[in-house]
Amino acid sequence: MVKILMHGCNGHMGQVIARLAASDSETEIIAGVDVSDHITNPYPVFKSLEDYRQAWEKDESLKADVVIDFSSAAAADKLLDYCEAVQMPVVLCTTGLTPEQLERVKTVAGKTAVLKSANMSMGINLLLKLLKEAAGVLAPAGFDIEIVEKHHNQKVDAPSGTALALADSINEEFNNEYTYVYDRSTRRQKRDAKEIGLSAVRGGTIVGDHDVIFAGEDEVITFSHTAYSKNVFAKGAVQAAKFLKAKPAGLYDMSDVIEGA
Repeated sequence: MVKILMHGCNGHMGQVIARLAASDSETEIIAGVDVSDHITNPYPVFKSLEDYRQAWEKDESLKADVVIDFSSAAAADKLLDYCEAVQMPVVLCTTGLTPEQLERVKTVAGKTAVLKSANMSMGINLLLKLLKEAAGVLAPAGFDIEIVEKHHNQKVDAPSGTALALADSINEEFNNEYTYVYDRSTRRQKRDAKEIGLSAVRGGTIVGDHDVIFAGEDEVITFSHTAYSKNVFAKGAVQAAKFLKAKPAGLYDMSDVIEGA
């Protein structure tokens, strides 16, 4: 049994993960942390990580094996401090972290296991691997690369972390020779062969839609991934928590989960 602390438990994804974990015989949400108390949960919820720490120091049954975080970038600093201090493994799902916070993630990974992924979907993370192979064949043959991502109208960051991860996966295949172009409206020139265009669409309730387009002479190859509900991210997060339990300190991602499945 993997005992999970849900950080951001009263957010939408926190609730989705809690429902999924409850139906999984190998996992249990042992406690939650959230500043909001508008939801009644079947497990104790604490206002802060410090309150939670004081609770499990008095009652060891409340101590989790791993934290799943689906909160906000603003809450990431205290979470990383906590995980470093008590050497608690963490599945870090929150996106939009600053460069300074990403450096902090690397530091904390020297003390405990940290799994950081721009997208928790198993499908997206398999796509990341497939794109490397495709790019290695198509880009040298003169195919241009464009990425189009679509999300709901409440998403504040653009392009999505997943779109950037897809671009990075391709770019790594070529020693980061490609530059990223986010807005062509101010450019009056032909595209460069060594660029990846990233376009963002925001509207309605689109959960997540990503197209990676390889456009060559007289043919186009498109890799597409569509998330129809946030369950795909929750399932990936729970699988990651199972994987991370008892892992040594280090920085992991969903490719490690896929390879270990």
